[in-house]
Amino acid sequence: MTTYYGKNRTKLEALLWSVALPGFGQLMNHSYLKGFVFIFLELLINVMGNFNEVIMLSFHGSIQEAIQQTNYAWLMFYPCIYFFAMWDAYKQAEGGSRPYAFIPFVFAAYFVTVGLIFSPHFELFGYLIGPMWLPMLGGLPLGLIIGGIIRWLLLKRMAKNWKDKR
Repeated sequence: MTTYYGKNRTKLEALLWSVALPGFGQLMNHSYLKGFVFIFLELLINVMGNFNEVIMLSFHGSIQEAIQQTNYAWLMFYPCIYFFAMWDAYKQAEGGSRPYAFIPFVFAAYFVTVGLIFSPHFELFGYLIGPMWLPMLGGLPLGLIIGGIIRWLLLKRMAKNWKDKR
């Protein structure tokens, strides 16, 4: 039982370090080249997309200014790099051995990207949400939920096909 807990803890650690900064999970998994590539890409996209400035302005409620500071051409790459780095670290720590485990990551990246696309114009109850909050508050949970449902449906179908073959 201790070994099982240790494996789960390693998967969770790799995933959470990748949430902190893409590439950290790879470094934890001793995949140094890949880790440094993800860190470089994260920093490049972050700087070129003005993401730290967007985060600061968003937290201060200056949504219109955050929208003006956002370099959408660069920031559109961020969700894919971010979620792929998370998936890669998780998979490398033995989390990817479960069937279709990648699907929630893919859909989260997709919906966060779509949220970013609509963020300059999307209002909720008359309030502009902005390029940080809309992707996080709408895209992330929606992507994870829809990805989880699709994964569940695929697993049910796989189990049914396996039963039919027996």
